[in-house]
Amino acid sequence: MKIVIAADSFKGSLSSAELAEACESGIRKVYPDAEVVKVPVADGGEGTVEALVDGTKGVYRTVKVNGPLMSPVTALYGITGDGETAVIEMASASGLPLLSSSSRNPMKSTTYGTGELIKDALQKGCREFLIGIGGSATNDCGMGMMQALGMQFLDEKGTVLGTGGENLIKTHSIDDSGLMKELKEAQFLIACDVDNPLYGENGAAHVYARQKGATEQMVEDLDLGLRHFSTIVKDKYSFDMNALPGAGAAGGLGGGFAAFLDGELKPGIDIILNKTKLSEKMKGADFVVTGEGRIDFQSVMGKTPVGVSKLAATLGIPVIAIAGAVTDDADVVHDHGINSLFSIMNYPIDLEDAMEPERGKIFAEKNMEEIFRLIKTCQKKFS
Repeated sequence: MKIVIAADSFKGSLSSAELAEACESGIRKVYPDAEVVKVPVADGGEGTVEALVDGTKGVYRTVKVNGPLMSPVTALYGITGDGETAVIEMASASGLPLLSSSSRNPMKSTTYGTGELIKDALQKGCREFLIGIGGSATNDCGMGMMQALGMQFLDEKGTVLGTGGENLIKTHSIDDSGLMKELKEAQFLIACDVDNPLYGENGAAHVYARQKGATEQMVEDLDLGLRHFSTIVKDKYSFDMNALPGAGAAGGLGGGFAAFLDGELKPGIDIILNKTKLSEKMKGADFVVTGEGRIDFQSVMGKTPVGVSKLAATLGIPVIAIAGAVTDDADVVHDHGINSLFSIMNYPIDLEDAMEPERGKIFAEKNMEEIFRLIKTCQKKFS
């Protein structure tokens, strides 16, 4: 019996690695000699750094950087086991959770700290970058990031501009002569699961800026700023950011990566599955176990369990999915390669208690044991 465990974290409760350990414990109570292959995975959002660093036996780095409002924060990123790829979640340096609800202001917030993480990784010898851009507090089109890497943005008087979305509309020219030379050797793969344009009614400001603290007037101002900034970029680099699906992700950071650093935007789960070589590790497996904290109808939209199940389906391997919560509309995942779906909740319990890590481990272990007891019974009966 070979079983591959490739589940996302149960956010706020168990990491991908912790969940896999608990599942393995349950499986081994039934199949003590099974070959169990644990592959930490994520979909490009929270948990991506941990999944890839743990999955490749890499290392973590903590760096003091400037946060969304240019106050010091301690951010974490990872370097894969081969020492070549930096794995960064922009939210670690420039994310919404770093700000109180009263201090959120996308006119002022900046991606400068994200640029500082990239700078640190370049100085450590990394030339490949995998960057998750979910959870941003910003709407600066990557302007701050590029400032941290040596680029300058100037107004019509030639004065160097500061940070924040309010400076998009003021940008008259771009000076890239001070950019870090190492960037010429670097490649950027951006985990992006949305296809919003840069500006307009479906763009960065109108769709996302309110949750980042924008008033209605700010939304209009930021949208105008993005429109203006894109024309400056197009004149300088002959690159139309608004024509790129996903350019509006993370307040235009998706477009900034593409325009300034030739970044490639791809669905997060596709990147992670490729980086972890999951297809290779699945070969010869009898079952694949996947999951995440909540499985619902949205799980078919680029989430980890369905990404894993689609890959398993190409190899003809049955997939078992577990979750803390399984909603009434979750059965849509059966059309995407997940053969059976289970909630690990064994009895009525409030959310806070359910998310307590030790209880989560017990629930996951016990449910895996019961699932594989059934499998073993069926094998005996029908063999």
